[in-house]
Amino acid sequence: MLRTLYAKLAVVLVLLLASIGALYAVLSISAAGHYVQSVNQQLNHDLAKNLVADRNLVEQGRINEAALKETFHQYMVINPSIEIYLLDLQGNILSYSADPAKVKRHRVSLEPIRAFLHSKTPELLLGDDPRSHDRQKIFSVTTVPSAESPHGYLYVVLRGEQFDETERMVRESFLLRLSGWALGASLLFGLLAGLLIFHLLTRRLRRLNAAMEDFRRDGFTRPLTTVANLRADTRGDEVDQLAATFDAMARHISHLLEDIRHQDTLRRDMVANISHDLRTPLASLHGYLETLQLKHDSLDEATRAQYLDTAIRSSKRLTRLVSELFELAKLEQTETTPHLEAFSLGELAHDVMQKFHIQATDKHINFQADVPPDLPFVIADIGMIERVLDNLLANAIRHTADGGQITVALHAQDDGVHVTVADNGAGITADQLPHIFERFYRADNAHRDGESAGLGLAIVKRILELHDTGIEVTSRPGEGTTFSFKLKGRETLSVKRKSVMSNV
Repeated sequence: MLRTLYAKLAVVLVLLLASIGALYAVLSISAAGHYVQSVNQQLNHDLAKNLVADRNLVEQGRINEAALKETFHQYMVINPSIEIYLLDLQGNILSYSADPAKVKRHRVSLEPIRAFLHSKTPELLLGDDPRSHDRQKIFSVTTVPSAESPHGYLYVVLRGEQFDETERMVRESFLLRLSGWALGASLLFGLLAGLLIFHLLTRRLRRLNAAMEDFRRDGFTRPLTTVANLRADTRGDEVDQLAATFDAMARHISHLLEDIRHQDTLRRDMVANISHDLRTPLASLHGYLETLQLKHDSLDEATRAQYLDTAIRSSKRLTRLVSELFELAKLEQTETTPHLEAFSLGELAHDVMQKFHIQATDKHINFQADVPPDLPFVIADIGMIERVLDNLLANAIRHTADGGQITVALHAQDDGVHVTVADNGAGITADQLPHIFERFYRADNAHRDGESAGLGLAIVKRILELHDTGIEVTSRPGEGTTFSFKLKGRETLSVKRKSVMSNV
């Protein structure tokens, strides 16, 4: 019943309005009663004094007992709304006009009486009601026989028992009905207005909830339109901001799920490619070793050497493939971070080219290095960057024909060092160019030797991503391929650190 926000708000509104209405009724009745008592006491302020004067209750400085009794009797019959009591100076009740069976007090407090006699401004004062042990009522009082020589007090309770009963009947019959209808109408109007306002305020939340439910039912994949309909330069209220945030979250989740599906596809392809690439060298290795075992005595020395050489090549290829797989898996772990340090990229480039000197010489490839002597230091992981240069040069030698040329060029830029590895080999076609950094992808060209597993360039791309940079490639079939990337210089990192510290 109370599962929706609108229902909960409606219940809270009903309870709030009922509480406010009840509080208003109590305060209204209390204030009205206070006002009536105050007015009644002011109008009858001198009633006790007038009774003494009009009824000749004092004669020759003494209280006229006969006149007092007559006054008690007449007022019990004629004006039962008041009760008259004669008190001594200690507040003890000496005589009264009320029914003796209903008088419960024998003494009243003198503090309100004294305050009444000494009060210069009209204010509401309540005195003890002799008919009750704890109730107080408005009164009028005067000293008798006189203020100069007081022997006691004439104490007049202005609202007697019959007057209370009459007032209760009137209040229950008219005032309560009027107040009830007024209160009911006010509550009904407030309730309807509040429900309408809550309906309008929660309308956008209901739409947002419906959109979220649709998003859930569609498997968190269906693209969403902007729920909040907010422009980029406009900020709405909290509901609009919540809708915009949900919209952004939904799009982000959709993209993440799409990336997960894409990664899952790549994983499946990788497993298939690994199975294929591992199967070939394993089958070759197993076949030649088994042949050597079975036909050892019947094979001549040259044939055995040829079989052993083929088995060793298959073993090396298998070792290289497994090593590259582990390396790529390690690089793709989220906790992998490069160990940054300053070093000379020119010296590293010369060292890497020296490692490939024999291979280049065997293929009569001309190595050229364009490295300025004043090249600034770079900030990077020297081991990872060495691996990048290894893979790029190995790829260039593999795809460059005999007698070709490979150039490694380093040039200083404002924010670091720009690196270029270019060859004049077979080149890559335009349709293959976007895929060369994918795992296990091998471009079709005439100079591929079949030794590559298609992981070298994927490793290069991942390492450079860890260094917050990318790699670019340009190529034309028959003219060669150029790979280029950029590394940050030591001065650039220092400036960035200073900027971060100043912001802190």
